[in-house]
Amino acid sequence: MCGRYTITSPLDAIRAVFNVDERPNLAPRFNVAPTQPVPAVRTGDTPGSRTLVHLRWGLIPHWAKDARMGAKMINARAETVAESAAFRDAYAHRRCLIIADGFYEWRRDGKQKQPFRFVLTGGGPFAFAGLWSHWRDPAGETVESCTIITTTANAVVAPIHARMPVILAPDDHASWLDPANDGRPLLRPYPADAMTAYPVSTRVNAVRNDDAGLIERVAEQAMLL
Repeated sequence: MCGRYTITSPLDAIRAVFNVDERPNLAPRFNVAPTQPVPAVRTGDTPGSRTLVHLRWGLIPHWAKDARMGAKMINARAETVAESAAFRDAYAHRRCLIIADGFYEWRRDGKQKQPFRFVLTGGGPFAFAGLWSHWRDPAGETVESCTIITTTANAVVAPIHARMPVILAPDDHASWLDPANDGRPLLRPYPADAMTAYPVSTRVNAVRNDDAGLIERVAEQAMLL
């Protein structure tokens, strides 16, 4: 699964990769967690346009009775996303690009778990393949939410975790956003030779921690509290 990630790239780099015009105030985030608002890109109101929005992480299906269901829907499996009752409507009609520049996974070392950060070799922002949905709460307010699609791990991620988020190359962004396309061929592991991983502090385990120290490399047994 993908349960934590980072968005630390400068806005100009994000705008260049995602081809959006908006200039929102995106503060660096070093420990993005489920149910938080996250920046994403989806198609705009005019053909070929894109817009940057904020969505609650954890997709709430339109038929859900309450928003708590979203906490269980932070990820969608690539193998079943097109048929799953929770995700098939969003897959068919509402795809998005979720902005990130790294993600965390944990490797168990005895009784402890060592977190690792995974990034592109050259650094910079990238897109997770995502889906979004809108749900109306009992008070009549609309909540827009999203999920990150995962696939089998590549050779970099596999020693740490069996699955990884689907990372889309920039040339595939337009194809993924168009629901007329069968997006399943894009839901594959990112090339391992284009990624790297390094150990980080166990401070990332606590959602309350959100500072630049979380993305610094540490010795694998430096379990900082």
